[in-house]
Amino acid sequence: MAKEIIHTELAPAAIGAYSQAVKAGNTVYVSGQIPLDPVTMTVVEGGFAAETHQMFKNLKAVCEAAGGSLDQIVKLNAFLTDLSNFATFNEIMGQYMSQPFPARAAIGVASLPKGVQVEADAIMVLGE
Repeated sequence: MAKEIIHTELAPAAIGAYSQAVKAGNTVYVSGQIPLDPVTMTVVEGGFAAETHQMFKNLKAVCEAAGGSLDQIVKLNAFLTDLSNFATFNEIMGQYMSQPFPARAAIGVASLPKGVQVEADAIMVLGE
């Protein structure tokens, strides 16, 4: 099975040796998205909520570039530097995704790239 590299200018360019997403068959593996403004490549200001909104906007842009949507995500891994922000993450996630929600893990981590407070990666399955 061939893999297709997914890229969009509407999400931040990769800041390392990886692709924004890879499509294999009807499954799309989306790399971790952090709250970078895709134009300036700087971290958005405004705290955890603002960072989480930008992260979901970036995730949405990559999903759409692959021909899908956030609601086609079947697995989401959320990485937070402070698990006390878990409720805020859940509330904001509900603004971008609808039920039934994907399977998910929320993982507390010591640090993330560029000093951000939140990152998420995903697996999306496209319709046949």
